[in-house]
Amino acid sequence: MSIHRLDGRDTTLLLLQRGSALPEIAWWGTRLPDGLSLEAAAGLRDRATRRNGLDEDHVEAVLMPTLGTATLRAPGLVASRGGTDWTADFTEVSVLDAPGRLRVVADDPVAALRLEIVLELPPDGDLLTMHSLLHNTGTTPLQVERLAAGVFLVPSEADELLVFDGRWGREFSERRISLASGSWASENRRGRSHDRFPGLILGHPGFDEDRGLVYGMHLGWSGNHRTGAERLEDGRILVTTGEWLHPGELVLEPGKAAHTPIAYAAVAPDGLSGLSQRFHEGIRRTVLDWPGGTMRPRPVTLNTWEGNYFSHDHDRLVAQATAAARIGIERFVLDDGWMAGRNDERAGLGDWRPDAAKYPRGLGPLIDAVTRLGLEFGLWVEPEMVNPDSELYRAHPDAVLHVAGRPLHTSRHQLILDLTRPEIAQIIFGQLAALLRAHPIAALKWDMNRDFVAAGDRDGSPATRRHLLATYALLARLREAFPAVEIESCASGGGRPDLGILRHTHRVWTSDCTDALERLAIQRGYSRFLPPELMGAHVAASPNHQTGRRHTLGFRAAVALFGHMGVELDPTTLATDEQDELAAWIALHKRLRPLLHAGLHQARPVQAGRSVRGVVAADGRHAVFLVAQEHTDPHRAPPLALPGLDRRFTYRLQAPPPQHLDVRLSASQRRLFEDGLIVPGALLASVGIALPELQPETALILEASHLD
Repeated sequence: MSIHRLDGRDTTLLLLQRGSALPEIAWWGTRLPDGLSLEAAAGLRDRATRRNGLDEDHVEAVLMPTLGTATLRAPGLVASRGGTDWTADFTEVSVLDAPGRLRVVADDPVAALRLEIVLELPPDGDLLTMHSLLHNTGTTPLQVERLAAGVFLVPSEADELLVFDGRWGREFSERRISLASGSWASENRRGRSHDRFPGLILGHPGFDEDRGLVYGMHLGWSGNHRTGAERLEDGRILVTTGEWLHPGELVLEPGKAAHTPIAYAAVAPDGLSGLSQRFHEGIRRTVLDWPGGTMRPRPVTLNTWEGNYFSHDHDRLVAQATAAARIGIERFVLDDGWMAGRNDERAGLGDWRPDAAKYPRGLGPLIDAVTRLGLEFGLWVEPEMVNPDSELYRAHPDAVLHVAGRPLHTSRHQLILDLTRPEIAQIIFGQLAALLRAHPIAALKWDMNRDFVAAGDRDGSPATRRHLLATYALLARLREAFPAVEIESCASGGGRPDLGILRHTHRVWTSDCTDALERLAIQRGYSRFLPPELMGAHVAASPNHQTGRRHTLGFRAAVALFGHMGVELDPTTLATDEQDELAAWIALHKRLRPLLHAGLHQARPVQAGRSVRGVVAADGRHAVFLVAQEHTDPHRAPPLALPGLDRRFTYRLQAPPPQHLDVRLSASQRRLFEDGLIVPGALLASVGIALPELQPETALILEASHLD
């Protein structure tokens, strides 16, 4: 019996190996002291065989549950060869230790399988990663039905699950359930994840923003996926996550191997805010790939969709860009409607050249006008899709994913291109590359606007998985050819908000819903795992185009302030005073941007209809908070204790301009809007401050600055 250990800054993983079997998870949680006797730890887990069970050793918390062993739990690996070799029992196992890394290599000579599992935990971080590779060492094809990317063990007390449901326009909807017994599973079969974000959080009952031991897992994969949690006989909970596969979707020929996505996980003893901090830090350090190697300030963006839809007019767009430059916007993104024949959803996808009627001299004149104003130019594309009414489809009617003999399933009048065919991927790459070579395009907004239904290749095999891998490859090819170009991941809003696509992109369009009240909940769920500098958050029109709600400009801007800020309206329609106010909000965002996009996420539980989230600098010297009154409540909100502040410091607390509230203010509350209050951090973090009584659907920004 041997034990293997990985240590992060505040986390420890212990794997226990009995003989030559696959290791079991002995511990994953807060960091254990250095110098522990690993032999003693191994001895603590020695046990007799069970009554009324198999006579062999029984291990449930194994690193990869399989069929045909004493585990008898939901398997992480299911594979067979035409009905045979359907069990897997890895009897030749070695664990290779390296700093920050464990590599498990396991062979099953009977089923002719080799399994590799790689776990990594940086010594100065706390984001654990796991992925698996399965090799077919046999002489016949192997049909793989399931292959877990990550398997994680949590204690029996962590039986409250925070799961993420939703729909288009209401992504990241949070729901809590109790796993008293049995199992829970979430499966996504759409090829995108509006209603099934690939993440799960577990904790002791009652865990919240700032209290409780919590465990979080996320699958870095933009396609179909499955996450399950199951009670073991001893009460502990085993979580598995990985791809969801169609029958016949993953077949390994002899000598071939399959590589899972990466699963990410973290443990936090200080509630959901602490979990977010660990994910954000790990993502910033190990996942994101910025042009030039370093993130530059995220440019405030004007996206033209809600201000124009398919109606494109050169002079009107230039006027919008001029107004945008005047109020401090830094990037102009031309959204859908610029391509040949694209006057509505029915035509144009696949023909990535400008519409001759709208742009008789091409995109050049508009791009020149935008860049002369000092703005970057970005362009919307949807490279994975094609309309039947397009030259590309008429030339290649067989180049779409479908099942022969069955009707074509259109959605939004579009079909999915078969990018698994190199010649089709080359056509799309060639069209995009021509645009990027011809013009100074700084960013692409990469959209994907439909579900995958009966997505078969020309041989009739399911192709959803291979299409996604081909999409990743196309993105990587574009990044290599045009390394300065940034790419935004959009899939009808938040349909691809994951660390698989974010290895190739630099921003997520969080949701097509731009209503500020809805965005509070959407962005709260998003922030559990992903950092704010990637979160597209725009100031939209009032009334809102999705919900019809009317909100003040101040409320809309305050909610957008905490992400990668942008504007989703025609700025020429704003009155002069509104343009001035929006310019002031944009200036505030730019001043706070270094903090917002690098600090530590903090939040408070919603109380009396009031939500609080913020960002605190790593050294505690600077912080900014969004206090939003989401709805009325029978009770008044209590004094607000600001999370994350250093109790040793004294702060100046202010409500920075351009804020103004049409409510009664006490003398001290008025000072928030003037020169500020000087308050010890110990009081702000514990006793708290009585804030103005906000009206529903309004917000207040508070800034705390350390006094030198």
